[in-house]
Amino acid sequence: MRKLGLALSVALLATLNMQAADNLEEAFKNAKTTGQIRTFYIDRTYSGAIENNRNSLAIGGSLGIETDSLHGLSFGLKFYTTNGINIHDGERTSANYDPSLYGDGFSSYSMLGEAYLKYCFCETGLTNTTITIGRQKLNTPLAAADDARMLPNLFEAAVLVNTDIVDTTLIAAHVVRESVGTFGNVYGAAGQLSLQSGYGLGYKLGTNGEFREMGEIALGAGVDTPGVTAVAAIYSGIEGLKLQAWDYVAHDILNAIYLQGDYSFKVSDALKLKASAQYINESDIGDKLAGDVDSNFIGVKLGAGFGALSGYVAYSTTDSNVDAQAHGGIITPWGGIPAFTQGMVTRHMFFADTDTVKVAGTYNFKKALGVDLKASIYHISFDIGANNTYKAGNAWTAKESGFDIKYNPAAVKNLHLRLRANYPTDFAPGLDWNEYRVIANYNF
Repeated sequence: MRKLGLALSVALLATLNMQAADNLEEAFKNAKTTGQIRTFYIDRTYSGAIENNRNSLAIGGSLGIETDSLHGLSFGLKFYTTNGINIHDGERTSANYDPSLYGDGFSSYSMLGEAYLKYCFCETGLTNTTITIGRQKLNTPLAAADDARMLPNLFEAAVLVNTDIVDTTLIAAHVVRESVGTFGNVYGAAGQLSLQSGYGLGYKLGTNGEFREMGEIALGAGVDTPGVTAVAAIYSGIEGLKLQAWDYVAHDILNAIYLQGDYSFKVSDALKLKASAQYINESDIGDKLAGDVDSNFIGVKLGAGFGALSGYVAYSTTDSNVDAQAHGGIITPWGGIPAFTQGMVTRHMFFADTDTVKVAGTYNFKKALGVDLKASIYHISFDIGANNTYKAGNAWTAKESGFDIKYNPAAVKNLHLRLRANYPTDFAPGLDWNEYRVIANYNF
């Protein structure tokens, strides 16, 4: 794939130089720059099985450029960086610093996270199709950026998007490598918890800005696969209705099908309702490098909005199959966590033999008072059966509550402030913590 991508890149650039060399200067002159300065503070206090407090402060963000389209062709680059600030004496360890703002080994690092060629066939008048090749950010249900700390997951891929059919988007992609974002380092060691929470058994190989093969990220060093091929169709031709279907083929590992439907409608001018459902099915394929995989996940959600107040209740269930890898739990090694019932930190809804209920509410002060401020609260209960693989043989109920406050001050355009907190109890039996996050993002 890398050689193919390089060959295509050279060919496209050669075409650019032959057909439009006189306008190349204008393509760069009209280039768009984007960026973000992010400051992140996190504080977690453990109680129960572990008694400890740790906190971290980091500053970083991204800076990118994308050229103007020239005969349908453009290219982009984006650099990412995270830089830890020493707020404790001595070396950084998990006893005093939270690792989720850094690279592996509590390191600060910078990387070329995006470097892609994009070609739109639109100017030919034949098709509304765009292809993007190279390093890029993906946000799909089962392979995604998961941008929850300093730096996101990033991928090397070829992605084709077509919108020729009215109200329908068709997607085809092949993903070969991933660089794991800083959130992955919250897991002390690879295992079933990381594998079912968005990070594989080999996620440490892809930290510090290094891109590693998708098979290695999922299952560990030396797992050589052709990568992950995905196709999708998204339809929104009926008012209030959105349907999407995804099929991921992780070659020689598993096939994953993701389905989601959302329907929103008005009961009155004041009251709006939204009903959603989702389904995941995973099964082993090819050489079965992850062992036997046979799992199903079902989720439903009902939301309502009344003026400045909105909320929802969601339920999900994951089946159990003791003959399968993860006992039937959902394997999510590439950052995709689409579940309606996920917590801010607790992602146990993908454990086998688990039923989860989540309730959440949001108050929009902008609608009520004109202040661009939203405040949300939530509570989740995970009823975990003994067939889970995180604490195999143990059945327990894990819970998580929390809040999320977002504020965009009118005095400073493009500044976004956020205060978040989560309070898990029995994340593992007898393990609780309180966590607070203060985040400032300035976008330009």
